[in-house]
Amino acid sequence: MAEGKHEFVHGENLPRPVGPYSPGVIYERLIFVSGQGATDPATGQLAGLDVESQTAQALGNIKRILEAAGSRLDCVLRCGVFLVDMRDFQAMNAVYQHTFGEHRPARTTVGVAGLPALGLRVEIDAVAYVPAK
Repeated sequence: MAEGKHEFVHGENLPRPVGPYSPGVIYERLIFVSGQGATDPATGQLAGLDVESQTAQALGNIKRILEAAGSRLDCVLRCGVFLVDMRDFQAMNAVYQHTFGEHRPARTTVGVAGLPALGLRVEIDAVAYVPAK
């Protein structure tokens, strides 16, 4: 069986990784988006301290990465959501639902002991596809 080719997602307005990884990797028509926090790529600062602002920014970061890869939010197949405080679930879920609308990707949501940036309350990763042209 021949191996498929993968490529890394790059772009001017994408969040900069804080470690040795790519914001996204494309394999054939699948896009794997690394966990995104609430860092605003324009300022390098957290978008806010509340989970609503942070969720909106994380999903906005995912949207930018998908667009750089030739995709969009309605092509998301699965998300993983990591919350520092599960009491934030309903507030996060409201922003998530507003962002995705009627599109319903598969999802896992878990509570975690911590995330890599001080003040970060939520991180979201995604798997999507590049639509056929």
